[in-house]
Amino acid sequence: MSQKVDRTGERTLAVVTKADMAPQGLLEKVTVNAVNIGLGYVCVRNRVGDESYDQAREEETRLFSLDPLLSKIDKLMVGIPVLAQKLMQIQAACISRCLPDIVKKINEKLNQNVTDLGQMPQNLSSVSDAMRAFMHMLSSAKESLRNILIRGEYDGDSDEQMHGRARLADMLFKYSKELPSECPTSQKEFLMDEIKVLEECKGIGLPNFISRTAFMTLLQRKVKQISDTPVEFIIKVWGYLEDVVLKILMKYSDDYPQLHSSTRRASQNIIEKMKKRSLQVVKEIIEMETIADFTLNPDYMKTWNELMDQQENFMDVIHSSEMPLKINLNGFGLVEIGHLRQYSDAIVEQAFDMRMRLTAYWKIVVLRLVDEIALHVLRSLKVLVEEELELEMVNEIVGTRANGIEKMLEESPSVAGKRERLKKSIQLLKESKQVVANIMDRIGSVGEF
Repeated sequence: MSQKVDRTGERTLAVVTKADMAPQGLLEKVTVNAVNIGLGYVCVRNRVGDESYDQAREEETRLFSLDPLLSKIDKLMVGIPVLAQKLMQIQAACISRCLPDIVKKINEKLNQNVTDLGQMPQNLSSVSDAMRAFMHMLSSAKESLRNILIRGEYDGDSDEQMHGRARLADMLFKYSKELPSECPTSQKEFLMDEIKVLEECKGIGLPNFISRTAFMTLLQRKVKQISDTPVEFIIKVWGYLEDVVLKILMKYSDDYPQLHSSTRRASQNIIEKMKKRSLQVVKEIIEMETIADFTLNPDYMKTWNELMDQQENFMDVIHSSEMPLKINLNGFGLVEIGHLRQYSDAIVEQAFDMRMRLTAYWKIVVLRLVDEIALHVLRSLKVLVEEELELEMVNEIVGTRANGIEKMLEESPSVAGKRERLKKSIQLLKESKQVVANIMDRIGSVGEF
């Protein structure tokens, strides 16, 4: 039966009971070991009737000493005491194999608990202690935000949403793509936006002068068409920054749950203040694009001249009734021009010139809307981390409106409970370690068994 669970027999100890009932051939069986009993045989005599333990052992000793057959069996293979000794040795061997792993696990748990206890917030006893702890917390949060938002380091965080510089770059790239690279137009027919504005702005004067009023009117309309895009970008940026700042502040104030509400409120106040500033800056940037048409960028004149080189051919096609109603213009592709033949050459030429100026200038406008807002965001990040964060946190927690520092002296029940649990666990693990060490010493001492 034992072979079902111990095929090799290495872990099997055979106990022959009631040896006095069948002594014939027992010596040969326990000596030959035909069935491969790895831990050997032990022959014993069972108690009979109302025998006490001592009486049974005396009878057992007499049996294996005087019986003509049983007395021939090796004395190390007979008797309850021998069986007890063997079982104890087997048990000790099993325990000795397990104990090193048990000791290792105890040490690992003990070291972890000691580390956790050491990392718990200091049990603050004075306002000065609380102030030092608060400033350390704030300093750590600021350094983490510097890494994430200014230096572009990951700060050991595997959450990609916390890779601040990368996520802001993604948002800026998406914003730049949302701005139309080509000057937007409300009319499907080529130059009709310009012609309508020119007709409304015409006056008494030389016919070959471009009306600046007409140009600015068109520019203002086109800038207004895309004015919501920068605003939406800024709102998205500060929405993202609010999540990052709040997560970092809550992380470093985790040891002081009594500060969580004040920390959350301070974070929201900072972001709201910075967002309002940014929206005002964006509004001013957009407004500047609508009140003046100016650039020193040489690409403007270069692009305008290249586009204007097509005007002569463009007018020739309009003048000729035999020419097709479409023309391929660089920068515009294939455009229909049949509808322009009803207008005078002067107004068509002015409209063409104005469209080319708007096209060349629009690239400058879009570039400024991207670059200036990007630079503003980068500067705002520095102001947020280096100036506003500390001011708002100190004002919210240390200022007259709150008694956050005093609250830090009151250890929360959860933190106090965790501290007590760790202390008890450490004490218990130390005691367990000592108990295991004593057991190992006893196992090593044969005399104990």
